[in-house]
Amino acid sequence: MSVQQPVGTRFSPSLLALAICLSGTQTTLAADTEKAAAPLELGATEISGQALGETTEGTQSYTTGAMATATKLPLTMRETPQAVTVITRQRMDDQAMTSVNDVVKNTPGLFLSQSSGPGRQTYSSRGFDIDNMMFDGLPSAYSGYANSVQPNLAMFDRVEVIRGATGLVTGAGNPSAAINFVRKRPTATPQVSITGAAGSWDDYRMELDASSALNDSGTLRGRVVGSYRDANSFRDNETSDHGLFYAISEADLSEDTTATLGFSRQEDQTNFFWGGLPIGTDGHHLNLPRSTNPGSDWENKELTINTVFGDVQHRFDNGWKLNVAGSASQLDGVFTGSYQSRYQTELARTAYQSHQDDKQYAFDTFASGPVDAFGRTHEVVVGTSKRIYDATSKEYSPYDTNYPLNGAKPDFQRNGKTHTLTTQDGVYLTTRLNLADPLKVILGARLDWYDYDDRQSQDGDYKVTRNLTRYAGVIYDLDEHHSVYASYTDIFNPQSSKDLSGKVLEPIVGENYEVGIKGEYFNGALNASLAVFQIDQKNRATTAATQAGCPVLTCYAAAGLVRSQGIDLELQGALTENWQVGGGFTYTRAHFIKDSDPANDNQRFSSDTPERLFKLTTSYRFQGPLEKLRIGGNVYWQSRMYNDIALTNGSYRLEQGSYAVADVMAGYQLNQHLDLQVNANNIFDRTYYSAIGNSTIWGSTDTYGNPRSFGVTAKYSF
Repeated sequence: MSVQQPVGTRFSPSLLALAICLSGTQTTLAADTEKAAAPLELGATEISGQALGETTEGTQSYTTGAMATATKLPLTMRETPQAVTVITRQRMDDQAMTSVNDVVKNTPGLFLSQSSGPGRQTYSSRGFDIDNMMFDGLPSAYSGYANSVQPNLAMFDRVEVIRGATGLVTGAGNPSAAINFVRKRPTATPQVSITGAAGSWDDYRMELDASSALNDSGTLRGRVVGSYRDANSFRDNETSDHGLFYAISEADLSEDTTATLGFSRQEDQTNFFWGGLPIGTDGHHLNLPRSTNPGSDWENKELTINTVFGDVQHRFDNGWKLNVAGSASQLDGVFTGSYQSRYQTELARTAYQSHQDDKQYAFDTFASGPVDAFGRTHEVVVGTSKRIYDATSKEYSPYDTNYPLNGAKPDFQRNGKTHTLTTQDGVYLTTRLNLADPLKVILGARLDWYDYDDRQSQDGDYKVTRNLTRYAGVIYDLDEHHSVYASYTDIFNPQSSKDLSGKVLEPIVGENYEVGIKGEYFNGALNASLAVFQIDQKNRATTAATQAGCPVLTCYAAAGLVRSQGIDLELQGALTENWQVGGGFTYTRAHFIKDSDPANDNQRFSSDTPERLFKLTTSYRFQGPLEKLRIGGNVYWQSRMYNDIALTNGSYRLEQGSYAVADVMAGYQLNQHLDLQVNANNIFDRTYYSAIGNSTIWGSTDTYGNPRSFGVTAKYSF
């Protein structure tokens, strides 16, 4: 698949130079990408013109036309019976986003947690962790504790997010959300851009993006993206660097067949990723300076991930199409770190090293098209998929929970290995029934065969055979602009815990109920939605009432039930031709309905996740004498979060109260080639914890949010 770089090798800027060489010497200004829609035209009282397409690059929009993440049907936001968000290329550029962390922080309903350290981030939605990401619609397992790679946004056109259960497209997982990264595609029109950025704490970034036809007829097209970033941090002595090389080619094999083949290599390194700041023995915040770095100088995390991907699409004369897609990725990571802990009463370090070797493969084949029946035209998707996750972790000693605070790097020696292989095969069918002009019904079903193989101990193997996932949605058009909808979908998540008979528990089952209303204005340039939802996650493992006769260390029962309820409001797109907005408010109450500990009944499921989130991004392009100027800003607000810290006599409630952070942006188009932009983040320099600890002993820790910072970006387009 690819040649592996030796562990510990840093990303070479020569890859960026290679990308520049491959870009050719094109100097023609790209006025538009091949797939971008025509620009909006502003009439006296409304926006008109052609509807937006799927590709967002070059549209200057904060919304998109169609997206297929929820059902594989190419539906608009109004036609999709779930809460959906798209983070467009324009919005990424306006907010100077570089990683998925930035996407999560700015997407309504999604929460970024760094309670296990700044480099071990987890994401959640509607009260549950997000354990699947998608790339061009192909699922990929994600864990903030193991394969915590941060996809570099330089290679993506947009990010599509579906909140709630998404089992129809992902198979196994939590009923939280699907985050689908859609890659940039080659353009026949030549376009080259070079971007340079500099920010607070010596944060420097360079990026090249070049695309063009590779033959005279334009049937063969190529694109390369190279990016390199070297940065320090507001924390003392913290450094990181990030490198990306991305190449993709697209060929029209005939008028009806298109093939794509691509490769990406991403390298990330940081010397501070695990433990944040400890909390006091009394459970209180220590309120140390934000610049405090609790790590030691021997810590380091290095990740390299190589991915090969491709697809072939054939379009038939009858409106049907066949799509075959696949990807293969290999992650090589070395984690050497520590966190401050009190396993022996006094403050010490827990030191640890591991070497991750993860391989993920995903394949998907589906056919879709129209079917005429009962005097109306309906749509059908039928397909099959396969996922393989081959994970190897090499462990090292010492794993020391009482290592001296100022001790030198331990002499780590390999002493063990874990190796697991997870495969998932599925078949699925989705249909969109056109029952009447205003009434559409979406029905879907998926069968999965799931196999978890512990190849090291062979003690935790389990299988799930023919699990059925169901999907149903009803959309009714009230008028030209508004629709009401209701949807149901479920998901399953296998678990390895065993009951008193030694049998693996049935999978956790999640169900998502949602009703709402959606609005679509200005021919799709502005989308609005209001949703009410309820998610039940059942069969959660709870400690068995008795351990008598238990054949393993601890036995469990599939008896836990967690319920998440809330509302979801969102607005995204153009208020006028020059005014873009994206934002929303979410309220989520996730609580225990049933648990092995009766004290948990009706209590919050995850108290260190805020129940309320408000996020707003906006930008405005002036007209007339100031037509080269644009301004914008962001507001992020969250409600309080807390953890009840167990103490020797009782407990203490550690809190981070509600807080708001504001950012501003200003850009100026000097000429047709050069654009300048300034971003100022946390302009009021709000001090807050983005994550809080939950133990005085081990490493769930306080993590400060970023102080005030500034960044300047210059983009030169040929």
